Parts: sequence; C-alpha cells; structure tokens
Amino acid sequence: MKLKTGRHTSALKEARKNQKRRIFNRAVKSNIKTAIKKLNIALTNKDSEKINTLFRQVSSILDKAAKRKIIHKNTAARKISRLSTKIAKVKN
Repeated sequence: MKLKTGRHTSALKEARKNQKRRIFNRAVKSNIKTAIKKLNIALTNKDSEKINTLFRQVSSILDKAAKRKIIHKNTAARKISRLSTKIAKVKN
C-alpha cells in the first residue's frame, strides 16, 4: 500500500488487521447462525439423537466464539440457555 502524506504506517497496518478480523468474525457468526438453524430443524422433527449431537456442537461453537470475544460471553450463555429450554420442552 502506497503511503500518503499525513498517514501513519501503524494506522494503515491496523486497518488491514481489522479487515482480516472482520472477515473471520463474520464467518464465525455465520457458522453460529447455521448451526442454530440446523438444531431448530432437528427440534421440529423431534429427532432426539440429532438434537443431542447438534446441541453439543452449537454450545461448543458459542463458547469458543465467546472465548475469542467474537460475541459477548453473556450472549453465548443466553443462547445456550434458551436452546436447552427448547430441548427440554421437546423431550417432555
């Protein structure tokens, strides 16, 4: 990238880093949404084996995203909690 007058190299580098992070974070968030949709489909079909495996996957994805601060830890906890209550309702 060509350096223009009045631009700091550190600011330019930080902008490039932010761009890369944004792409990665969007991919992770998209992955979360897809996994939750798959779990919701399994809940409507009441497939208990699939529900258990998908719930483990979703909770793992959410916890990892919270650990890397892609989403807030309370958001991850809230989503996991709401999904587990849905699962409990389907199982009863």
